Formats: sequence, structure tokens, C-alpha cells
Amino acid sequence: MTTTTTSTSGAPHTPGTAPEHADVPRLDVAAIRADFPIFNRTINGHPLIYLDSGNTSQKPRQVLEVMREHYERHNANVARAVHTLGTEATEAYENARAKVASFIGAAGPAEVVFTKNSSEAINLVAYAFSNATALGGDPRFRLGPGDEVVITEMEHHSNIVPWQLLCQRTGATLRWFSITDEGRLDLSQLEELINERTKIVSYVLMSNILGTINPTEAVVKRARQVGALVMLDASQAVPHLPVNVAELGVDFLAFTGHKMCGPTGIGVLWGRQELLEVMPPFLGGGEMIEVVAMEGSTFAPPPHRFEAGTPPIVQAVGLGAAVDYLSGIGMEAIRQHEKEIAAYALPALETVKGLRVIGPRTPVGRGATISFVLDGVHPHDVGQVLDSLGIAVRVGHHCARPTCVRFGVPATTRASFYLYNTIEDVDALIRGLDHVKRLFG
Repeated sequence: MTTTTTSTSGAPHTPGTAPEHADVPRLDVAAIRADFPIFNRTINGHPLIYLDSGNTSQKPRQVLEVMREHYERHNANVARAVHTLGTEATEAYENARAKVASFIGAAGPAEVVFTKNSSEAINLVAYAFSNATALGGDPRFRLGPGDEVVITEMEHHSNIVPWQLLCQRTGATLRWFSITDEGRLDLSQLEELINERTKIVSYVLMSNILGTINPTEAVVKRARQVGALVMLDASQAVPHLPVNVAELGVDFLAFTGHKMCGPTGIGVLWGRQELLEVMPPFLGGGEMIEVVAMEGSTFAPPPHRFEAGTPPIVQAVGLGAAVDYLSGIGMEAIRQHEKEIAAYALPALETVKGLRVIGPRTPVGRGATISFVLDGVHPHDVGQVLDSLGIAVRVGHHCARPTCVRFGVPATTRASFYLYNTIEDVDALIRGLDHVKRLFG
């Protein structure tokens, strides 16, 4: 596995500079890139420059080989057999859970629920509120008219729609924080928005469109004052920076495997164990039960209460391998590398005539996901021209339409960088955008 080294990711040069941080090891990006088979291919005759990791990251051999080996030698269902293969599969699945728990600083594996993605993890919590309301569950999860759910204007649709549906089912009211012109969360109405009627605050730790890293301390402190729960959508945060749930002090956290070098089809809900123990199940079926009778059923303890049916076994094993890979490199080093990329890319983008960054324009308090618009050129045209040059970016509203509406744009082009990107990738993007401008005059 590639680990942190003292080699550089490419010498910073004009039009921007990347700051030096001697206390954090530098990434050997060339060695890291060699771990990813996809970088051996070309796109339209050009070397692949992949700037869409905010959508889904590429996968290293270390993850692909672990998944293949599991299918070839250990394939069986989990928690359902006493034969050797079943035992090996169960051990691999639960070992992956333990790795994830350690990676995010959970109190133990029982706090880690495997889902198929972040969307399902957030829906799981929303439906726990709905089911507790209908079944007379723990009062912290019961909602009705007069109660409030608080989100923000910069959320991914996965952290908007489930709460809209919950409020429709229960009669509760949905409220939200706004965004400043600089792309930061506006906390000026903190005490008014989070009040004695608030039951849960659910918001993004790092925006998938703005790149903004949101503060947590003030929000958590205010929520505790009024007895509200706090959930974080950490889909963009966990892959890119050290995340410790104990230090964050929140109640729930969701993220997904396919953005952190793992496979698709696997996500995580972390929850404080004492809350998971009183939450009603989201889905019913095999393995989430304790005793089933025709008159009724009792349910298994967490996390299995929330994992009905055959789970994504090999996907979980692959996620465990991705955790190993990222841990071996070091999340602090990855975070520092992306800071350097952002510090170089932001001023470099400013040199493109007619380009406007949507979101924070300085590298402070943001990640290396940068959205922008080009005057007179639709983002879809930008994306197609860049693809003709082998540069993969994402275009559209990025499942964050309310954010686009806030900034008065129908869509943006988004370049999202990761541990395998270099300063040279930024330079290629700038050249590509200059080419777009020449084509569309």
C-alpha cells in the first residue's frame, strides 16, 4: 500500500502558489496514481484527467483485489450458516464494520450501520422519526404539528427530500439556514432557528457544490441547549479529512463508500448507541429480528436491527479495504494535499476571463471541490469540450438545486480534486477552459 512520503505533488507555480507545511508528510502522488488502474487509459486520445471525485472516486488495486479475492475464495451469505465459507464471510463483513468504526472514532462497531449509500442512511433516521411517531416510540423521535426540523440551503437533495417527506407525514415544519454571498453558512439566526420546537438539525459537513466546510461547535451547543438531535451528512468530508464522531459531538453521521476509494452500493450510518437502541427499524425482513410469531415480532439489537435481508457483503469488505488504504496514506496528509491543490486552483481559475467561482474564493474553511460558471457558456458545453480533451468534470446542479437558485445560476461546472490529483491537473483544466472560451468567443 502507498504511504505518506516526503516527495511533492508537483512544484507550485504561477498563477497560484501552494503553501508549504513541513509538519505534515507530503503525498507521493505518482506512487498513488500507480495504484489506480484507470489512469492507464486515455479519453479521446488524451490522458485521463479525472476531476469528478466529488461524484465518485476511482478505486485502487488494493480495493479491487480484496473484493475479487473475497468472491473467489470466501463467497457466502453472512450470519446464516455454520459452514466454513459462511463463517469466513461473516468474519470479513464484521471486520469491515470494526475498521469503519475505528476510522471515524466510534465507540464501537455496534454504532456502525451498513446501508447502500448516504441517502439510505439519512432516510433511515427520518423514517425512525416517522415510525416512532406512529408507534409511540421514544419521545426524542416523535414529531407532530408545532415541532420543527432544521436543515440548510446548501444541502444535497438527499438531505432535503427525506425531511420534507417526514414533515409531510407528521405535520412538523421544515426550516433552514441560509447561505452568505461568500458561500458560508449564515449562523446569524442560530438561536431563532434552533429553538425549543426543534427536534433534529441535519446538515452537511462539507458542501458537495460549494466546497464549504461547515462549523459544528456552535450548532451542537445550541442544539444541546434545546434538547435537539444533530445529524451530519459527511459524504464529502469523510473521504477528504480526518473525521472523529466523538470530537464532533453529534448524534448521527452519514457517508458513502464510493466517494472514498470504495465500491458503490455501500454506505454508513453512524449513530450513538443509546439512540440506535431506542430507534424503531426502518426495513423489516431476515436477520433484523429476534423472534418472529404470527402475532408480532421482536427485533435484534443495533446495528443488525437496521440491516434487513442479505447485506452488501463484498461491498462492505471493499469499504474496509478502502479504509485500510486511506489510513495507510494518512487522512491528515490527504487533507493537506487538497489544501495545496485548492490554494493553487482558486487563483488559477480567476485568470480565466469571465469565470466566476460559486462558493468560498479562498482555501480557508473549504475543501478542494470548486464550482464555477463561465459567462455566455452553458456548463454542459463546458463539460463536453473538456471531455474532448480527456478532462472529466461534472456539470449540472449537483443534486443541490436550492444552492444554485440562491446564487442565481441554473447549473455550474464542478472540478473536484482528490489524493491522486496534481498541480498539473489544475494547469490542464485552465488550458481546457481557455480553449472553451476561444470556441465560444
